[in-house]
Amino acid sequence: MKKILLLTIIALTSLFQATKAQTLYFPPLSTTATWDTISPASLGWCTNEIDALYDYLQQQDTKGFIVLKDGKIVLEKYFGTFTKDSLWYWASAGKTITSFLVGKAQEENYISITDTSSTYLGKGWTNCTITQENKIKIRNQLTMTSGLDDGVPDNHCIIDTCLNYLADEGTRWAYHNAPYTLLESVLTTATGTAINTYTQSELKRKTGMTGAWAYVDYDNVFFSKVRSMARFGLLMQNNCIWNNDTLLYDTSYVHQMTNTSQSLNLSYGYLWWLNGKSSYMLPTSQIVFPGSYAPAAPSDMFAGLGKNGQIVSISKRLGLVVVRMGNQATSGEVPTQLCNTIWEKLNSVMCNLTSINETLPNTTTVSIFPNPANSEINIEGVNKNENNTIQIFDVQGKLVITKIITEKGTIDLSELNKGVYVIKIGELAQRIVKM
Repeated sequence: MKKILLLTIIALTSLFQATKAQTLYFPPLSTTATWDTISPASLGWCTNEIDALYDYLQQQDTKGFIVLKDGKIVLEKYFGTFTKDSLWYWASAGKTITSFLVGKAQEENYISITDTSSTYLGKGWTNCTITQENKIKIRNQLTMTSGLDDGVPDNHCIIDTCLNYLADEGTRWAYHNAPYTLLESVLTTATGTAINTYTQSELKRKTGMTGAWAYVDYDNVFFSKVRSMARFGLLMQNNCIWNNDTLLYDTSYVHQMTNTSQSLNLSYGYLWWLNGKSSYMLPTSQIVFPGSYAPAAPSDMFAGLGKNGQIVSISKRLGLVVVRMGNQATSGEVPTQLCNTIWEKLNSVMCNLTSINETLPNTTTVSIFPNPANSEINIEGVNKNENNTIQIFDVQGKLVITKIITEKGTIDLSELNKGVYVIKIGELAQRIVKM
């Protein structure tokens, strides 16, 4: 009886999802077929702001940019010699594809994410003791909580001597590329299928995506066209259902992918970056920053973020998929600031209908003003007769200013670039904006 009830629930869930899918447009699987468009003017957008968005993208050395509204192309722009048929790398934004494939392999009973990684990678895949190594599970690779030391000279290195114990699994969040990369070996060992073949059968063939995995040094990187990344974003927008074709039936895993996966970095799911959380962490840093990493974006936005500004950003509530590919010399491993600024510009195009105004909690009497600031910022209300250390970090977690003040003081911001920063005063951390 329980089995019949479970099957009925699954059937009703699939029917609901298939009905919901009909409200979205899905482009034909053939990449030579026409992809339907919708004009910004018909959506009531401020078309006079589009050039400013494109100017900013060009200044940031963008190659390709696309925005989907309910599956239809509303904005699409290519720069220089780049075209819709040009190939580019996803960098760490490609981690999101791996997340999908791990879920599919689990659904097909090849693996369980609670399995010990050694089951598929073999004993001695790390430089840890057997006891330490056997604690690491596939789920830890998905959530960046392996406990392996990300501070080695090359944290992309997947050789056992590069994979050293630092903490027990699940007790420390750190953006460590090597344990993630080894998920490919988990998949290929478990399925008996090469990663490109598995991606083709489970994802590309069913969505019309093109592209392929290729090794760049230690990293296995996905290369594709801008529109292929947009197709993947549309799939994720619709809970892994392409039109009426459900690619991943495990709704629990689909939910887990794009929701907080552990208590250390609330803004991280299964290799997806989550917006709208009360705090976030960044690569190479153990600092927990307050607020969302992209305050200009919708609170339900989740994204795949890769080096040099590779972005696939999705808001189910607004029905938007935003894709950016290209270069950006200062973006770091995870381009949170670029993602936020793109949403700022896009909000202007959408006539600020989607912008959000977040106020960070301030449980002290410290005053920080003006905010936004131009050349300097003032601080009042800190402990009298004490040396109070003021630290300012950029959005990549890099310390850019340190100063000691007593009671009150002024900090010179003139050497900082425009953007979002976090100021820490003791236990207080607050976001400031340099104009």
